[in-house]
Amino acid sequence: MKFTRKANAVWKGTGKDGAGTVTTQSTTLDHAQYSYRTRFEDGVGTNPEELIAAAHSGCFAMQLSFLLSEKGHTPTSLDAEAKVTFEDGRITVVHLDLKGDVPGISDAEFEETAQKAKEICPISKLLNADIELTAALVK
Repeated sequence: MKFTRKANAVWKGTGKDGAGTVTTQSTTLDHAQYSYRTRFEDGVGTNPEELIAAAHSGCFAMQLSFLLSEKGHTPTSLDAEAKVTFEDGRITVVHLDLKGDVPGISDAEFEETAQKAKEICPISKLLNADIELTAALVK
């Protein structure tokens, strides 16, 4: 399978005082605002690290669902949170925190499958950062 997706960013002004917008092909993000304040402070809007976290958590959860289904387990819920750490001009760590409700699976099989999903998720493969995982079954 091969496909291409796209997004567009427009920036106006200086790095610190300017502002931009991001629009995705699906228009789920449609001129979503981002700026220095939304990236490095607590301004309202999005930022590249938040978008990477969203992409990584979504990709990882879907990849895990595929792997669990191949093993005969249908997850009731997979709650994956990605925390992206920006340090000294680069993304150094992404920590995936997973809580899964998967009937009939052992803790060991769940952990093993989650680790595999972390390794083969396309976003994990893309990132040049340490990727950590905490996984727990919940009922």
